[in-house]
Amino acid sequence: MSRASNVKACFAKRHDSMALSNRKTSATAEARSEKHHFYKPLPKEFQRNGFSYRLIAREGNAAIYEQSWSGSRNRSVCYEVIRIRRREGFQIDSRFVEPSEVYPKSESWGADGFTFTDWNKAQAKFFQISLEEPATRGKEVI
Repeated sequence: MSRASNVKACFAKRHDSMALSNRKTSATAEARSEKHHFYKPLPKEFQRNGFSYRLIAREGNAAIYEQSWSGSRNRSVCYEVIRIRRREGFQIDSRFVEPSEVYPKSESWGADGFTFTDWNKAQAKFFQISLEEPATRGKEVI
């Protein structure tokens, strides 16, 4: 089965997000932890600037978040398709900020982030981004 077919198949099934997050780390991964950086993942749900965001799908470095306006009775929904980026850890005074995945900045919109009102267009962009880079993480559908 091609990678594109695998990505499309992830929309056909809904997985229990707890089952995906409860996978055990292998001894090999633990032995390599000194050589590799581990990044705090993006949240599955968050709020920003009066909007609520919920992760719908993720494949490698591509993700779709459902965006809804928190203050509206009429729940209009948009979809944000993003390229997930990573930042290294850094020190602020005596506090260390751990390495983490990051949502694209406003300045990166149009290159690393895209907003759609149409689900089919969002899904097409997600497939395009997910096929650009090899997946570094397993696919996840919420």
